[in-house]
Amino acid sequence: MARARLLLVEDDAALAELLVWHFEREEFEVEHTPDGEEALLLAQESPPDLVLLDWMIEGLSGIEVCRRLRRLPDTANVPIIMLTARGEEEDRVRGLETGADDYVTKPFSPRELVARVGAVLRRVRPALAGERLNYSDIEMDTVSHKVRRDGATVPLGPTEFRLLKHFLEHPGRVFSRERLLDSVWGRDSDIEPRTVDVHIRRLRKAINDGGRPDIIRTVRSAGYALDAEGAL
Repeated sequence: MARARLLLVEDDAALAELLVWHFEREEFEVEHTPDGEEALLLAQESPPDLVLLDWMIEGLSGIEVCRRLRRLPDTANVPIIMLTARGEEEDRVRGLETGADDYVTKPFSPRELVARVGAVLRRVRPALAGERLNYSDIEMDTVSHKVRRDGATVPLGPTEFRLLKHFLEHPGRVFSRERLLDSVWGRDSDIEPRTVDVHIRRLRKAINDGGRPDIIRTVRSAGYALDAEGAL
């Protein structure tokens, strides 16, 4: 099962330490910062699978961090759960309207928060639910390394398989060539970014065989995304 990457933005050192301990115990990979500006930089450098964001942090407010994350292509679809002592309905509505996916009012149980995070991730990242990844009419068995589209077997090379697996784990999210190189080939890879285009073409040819709609969307000046709604 894939490890989920969590970005925790919390300036209460004791609470942050407690949350890091609980999430790491549940096999999450946690990156923590108390600073909103740094959170934006960390999220852009390596988009997490989910952001836990305190409303009342020093400097740039949590609500502003949330707003900016939603405007950035790499983080526009990353789930955000806001942590706050604010419990008024108006504040909750404001947080959700800014782009938060969920809202947890302090004080809260760390175990309950871990469960809520897991529930959100299971909805948006199927890899956390088991060995099969599904999106639209594509199904991947990560154990047997078999891929089907609309019931028909899709033969893929190892690199195309890893590339598709990455997309299936983050459906709808746009990834730049550089981000795909880091995630699929590894940070120490000497492969040129343009090589990604070659493998994207191979992947497209394989999964679109037989005149099926192109489910991989090219986003000009940004990268690629697995997007059934934009299929042609």
